[in-house]
Amino acid sequence: MKMLFKSVFAATALAIISLSTTTRAESAAPQAVDQVDIQRYAGKWYEIAHLPMYFQRKCVSNITAQYSLNIDQSMRVLNSCQIANGEMISSEGVAYPQNQGNSKLKVSFLPQGLRWIPFTKGHYWVLRVDPEYKVALVGGPSNKYLWILSRETQLDEVTYQSYLETAKHYGYDVTKLIKLPH
Repeated sequence: MKMLFKSVFAATALAIISLSTTTRAESAAPQAVDQVDIQRYAGKWYEIAHLPMYFQRKCVSNITAQYSLNIDQSMRVLNSCQIANGEMISSEGVAYPQNQGNSKLKVSFLPQGLRWIPFTKGHYWVLRVDPEYKVALVGGPSNKYLWILSRETQLDEVTYQSYLETAKHYGYDVTKLIKLPH
């Protein structure tokens, strides 16, 4: 009986290890695209979906991000959204390129005089962008943050599903995505 228990336990453990290895093999660590044309990326983007995050907890609709290039090659970031009472709120920050291809940025929303403080900038990696710069998938090296952005307020279902597949490939839990109206 003891031998049977050990055999069942060993087989179960082997199955669990095999299953977890298989699950991990299906996803890859997030990777930024090689190159982003920052001039084409600049402009207004509408958020189609995002993973829950503290900074967007009050937003109920009309989430946008406006990017413009600064003289020093950093980008001005203006995030806006509508809250429950109908008021539009916004947060202004700056994004600093972290690689030659401008696909990895660090973003700070602290006041300008405090942006030097270490560990106060968030990762902003462009994980996928279509050739016309109409749809983008943005995340970072971890799977905590994810946004699907579009130049239009709506995204057709086929394109949306395609970007979800990319996010899943990178290990994001897309079942937690929040879609808010425009």
